Amino acid sequence: MPLRYLLGTSIISDLVRRPGNTVVTRIAEVGEDSICTSVVVAAELRYGTAKSDSKQLSERVGLLLSALEILQLEPPADRRYAEVRHHLSQCH
Repeated sequence: MPLRYLLGTSIISDLVRRPGNTVVTRIAEVGEDSICTSVVVAAELRYGTAKSDSKQLSERVGLLLSALEILQLEPPADRRYAEVRHHLSQCH
């Protein structure tokens, strides 16, 4: 399976705010087919646009998300997340 990049909320927000930034250059280098995000990130971004009440922002986020593969969260990801988060909390 080829290497893929899962973009998080901060990266996608930055892409929306500054479409000509270095992330765009990196995406061009690795290829758009290598880029995806998660349904959790998509939900966070859509919540942010709804909260901002900006039609323009909502449209820009929607356009960007429509160009990305959005990965679903499926079991056992929820259990694994809980295990990893618990472990990390014990480290601090």
